[in-house]
Amino acid sequence: MPVLQYVHLDVFTNQPFTGNQLAVFLDAAEIDAQRMQRIANEMAFPETTFVLPFETSGTDARVRIFTPSRELPMAGHPTIGTTFALAEAGRLRAGANETVLGLGIGPTTVGLEWGQRGLRFAWMTQPLPEMGPVVNDTVTAAKALGVRPGDLAGNLPVQVASSGIPFLYVPLNSRAAVDAAAVDRATLCALLRAVNLDELPVFVFSPEPADDDATVYSRMFAPVLGIPEDSATGGASGPLGAYLLQHNAVSADTASRLVSLQGVRMGRPSRIYIALSSSAGVLEKVRVGGEAVLVGNGTVFA
Repeated sequence: MPVLQYVHLDVFTNQPFTGNQLAVFLDAAEIDAQRMQRIANEMAFPETTFVLPFETSGTDARVRIFTPSRELPMAGHPTIGTTFALAEAGRLRAGANETVLGLGIGPTTVGLEWGQRGLRFAWMTQPLPEMGPVVNDTVTAAKALGVRPGDLAGNLPVQVASSGIPFLYVPLNSRAAVDAAAVDRATLCALLRAVNLDELPVFVFSPEPADDDATVYSRMFAPVLGIPEDSATGGASGPLGAYLLQHNAVSADTASRLVSLQGVRMGRPSRIYIALSSSAGVLEKVRVGGEAVLVGNGTVFA
């Protein structure tokens, strides 16, 4: 029976038992895709990653990302967490400025910031977001989230955006409304079918300020991906930043350092940093960054 080793990290945090859980199998060359999916389902974390030898020139490793139900072409917390796992295992050159990982979307650059004890922070460069259709039926959108129509932020649209995986972004007026949200999947699917879209993950957020430095307070629901709720969603955070900038919810200067505070309602607070670079009103670069902490390791007999 094959013996497979993995490490367990909490991502977008520097405190164990907060942030988003991730399992990383650092030596996955002999594992086929079907077994990867079965292992990810057994791990039951939001995502599990499998590291393989590089396939494309200029990359340092191939990384495959699985939720309990499917493979993803990209995702933020698995990319950041896998980078920390590679650094912890001594597979990244200490002091290097970056590594390049081969994801399903292609080569992905991850900027590295080092401290005295090793890797301190990682920045994933994401594809420039594509802004999708606006959903104008705010009454049904509110019903799909179990909130009142008046809880939606009237100055911001309900809209689809993507940097590889599309999300439906729903702005709410208050953090209390974000905490109260609960997805009615049937209503959500009906809402999206009306604009010729299949079911999507839903990202709800509020720009309401509080006694922290968060730009937005957020939650993400993805039953379509086998994730009832995610405590930190890096893949949704780049498009979130672009959405905020496009709709003038933040200035170009502010957009160089945004913070999404996610997972609080789940008891797993996560801090996702977003950095947008633009020139003459044109978005040029999107990075999503954060920390990660190693909390354990284990063995799978599979």
